[in-house]
Amino acid sequence: MILYILRRILYTVPIALAVGFVCFMLVQIAPGDPINAILPADAPKEVADMLRRAYGLDQPLPVQFWLWLTHVAQGDLGRSLATGRPVTADLANAVGNTLVLAVAAALIGFVAGSVLGGAAAAWRGTAVDRGAIGLAVVGVSIPHYWLGMVLVILFSVLWPILPATGISSDGSGSWAWDMAHIPHLILPAVTLAVIPTGLIARTVRGVAGDILNQDFVTTLRGKGLRPFGIFRHVVKNAAPNVLAVMGLQLGYLMGGSILVETVFNWPGTGLLLNTAIFQRDIPVLQGTILVLALFFVAINLAVDILQTAIDPRVRRG
Repeated sequence: MILYILRRILYTVPIALAVGFVCFMLVQIAPGDPINAILPADAPKEVADMLRRAYGLDQPLPVQFWLWLTHVAQGDLGRSLATGRPVTADLANAVGNTLVLAVAAALIGFVAGSVLGGAAAAWRGTAVDRGAIGLAVVGVSIPHYWLGMVLVILFSVLWPILPATGISSDGSGSWAWDMAHIPHLILPAVTLAVIPTGLIARTVRGVAGDILNQDFVTTLRGKGLRPFGIFRHVVKNAAPNVLAVMGLQLGYLMGGSILVETVFNWPGTGLLLNTAIFQRDIPVLQGTILVLALFFVAINLAVDILQTAIDPRVRRG
């Protein structure tokens, strides 16, 4: 098992390097000059050239990539073109805020999706099954930003129960577990959890339904095993497939919350990316995309290891 884990970790090294290269090139091939985007229209050419030299933008692309990669390896993601602050300082706070939102949405989506999918599988072909799958389809089909705006209208305007935007009522930009922050988490977390709920419900319903129809479940019932015991066997056999979907969804929640964070003005990586795109802030764009991509790689690695621990057949395969 230890050798298997080490081998999987080694496999992620070239993936991480490829991710870094893609992140660098995607931003570089975007149209427009980032220096011209932050300077006034009447700025002297000498000032623009000086900034290009300061940020290494006057170098050929291979040289720029090598310099960027060596700095990234030392934990230095550069400085923002727009603010001059270190990208790592802005990212540290933004990643923490996004992680809180993504984990909250994942917990809601995983629990609700598992309950809906399990109920649909247990009562397959009944009104419960049709209702659960109907809710799952609706959840997958609703756009994030539209649902967010609807929830704001309902629960912040018509019935002013929950705050509409921001991360806290005291104006801070960092998360804390207190009553000044927790109410601000509810609407964006619910909005972000709707799509994972639908996807996990459909996955659980399909996987659990197939397992319930297998011969070993019929044998367990014939031996008089109680429903809870059968449930344990079904969960153990369904866990590897469901875990894979959950891991992918957690990765998507970390990287795909840009619209939700913009709607709710949540100071996470999505809002940071949105601002950097409009400002053509290359260091912030590269650093944010790289960190989110590496999070996705790490989550997939963790899910792979968990799948192997639960089902040894994965390792043997």
